[in-house]
Amino acid sequence: MLDDEPNKFSEAALEKGRLLFAKGWEFLLGVPSMKFMPPEGPLEISFAGRSNVGKSSLINALVNQKGLARTSNTPGRTQDLNYFIPKDSGEVPDYAIVDMPGYGYAKAPKNQVEAWTRLVFSYLRGRTTLRRVFVLIDSRHGIKKNDEEVFKMMDKAACSYQIVLTKSDKIKVHALENLQTETLAKLSKHPAAYPEVLTTSSEKGEGIAELRAVIASVF
Repeated sequence: MLDDEPNKFSEAALEKGRLLFAKGWEFLLGVPSMKFMPPEGPLEISFAGRSNVGKSSLINALVNQKGLARTSNTPGRTQDLNYFIPKDSGEVPDYAIVDMPGYGYAKAPKNQVEAWTRLVFSYLRGRTTLRRVFVLIDSRHGIKKNDEEVFKMMDKAACSYQIVLTKSDKIKVHALENLQTETLAKLSKHPAAYPEVLTTSSEKGEGIAELRAVIASVF
């Protein structure tokens, strides 16, 4: 959402998002291949992005828990689809968050990249309970070639995805506005992309309430 647009989120929407994450979340399992996927049931949203884009930090900010998703300065650390569910969910949770392995790590061996592609595409194409993928883009760098390749993969899988700009506090306001405009223009060429860009800063807490509201509306 561009900064000069009126805030589209009502108090009710923001409160619904707050309540969704208020009870706390917990790690369920890591999935290294599709045969270990949990049974379909809970509605899912997932987070994708280049290595070190800030996925774990953003998930921790969403749930307001510092150590739920493990953060690391080592690119490519997350290799599984990591599942998180609300605490005290019982046998069948209502919702799940999936942290997807980071992509674009230049030193990753070819077989690792191929394994990532197979796992992620199978997940995107075959998971009927997946409501939306939030693709994280570092505000300092914008959309890169690897991101475009992932967009095409999601278009092919007919999987709805939405761009979230991370680390928005690291660039100037005018530059961020220009980046939002440029990103929307690029997304217009991708049929599965949701035509709205969110901006966040895990460090400053900016945009977190709005992202919670969007997730709550998707669920």
